[in-house]
Amino acid sequence: MIVAFSVSPSAAEEDGGVSEAVARAVKVVRESGLPNSTNAMFTNIEGSWDEVMDVVKRAVEAAGEGSSRVGLVLKADIRPGYEGQLTAKVERVEKHLSD
Repeated sequence: MIVAFSVSPSAAEEDGGVSEAVARAVKVVRESGLPNSTNAMFTNIEGSWDEVMDVVKRAVEAAGEGSSRVGLVLKADIRPGYEGQLTAKVERVEKHLSD
């Protein structure tokens, strides 16, 4: 399973938007040990349903520290029996681009 998610607290910090809160969430993901990547819009994470959802929950909690509300956008690719798809999906597209 691959999950792409974005998390943001309702109240932005005065000098840095929501970047500090997002950094707390990304830190949780990176420390999870699961394959992951972060871009300007989403953090992607791959693992079993229980592993991924546990990390997403903890990331939301970390981002929400000190905030009364947190927004979460989540998209999932649920494909039992497949692993390593976080990079394999991109590699398949890149192969077509190089043809």
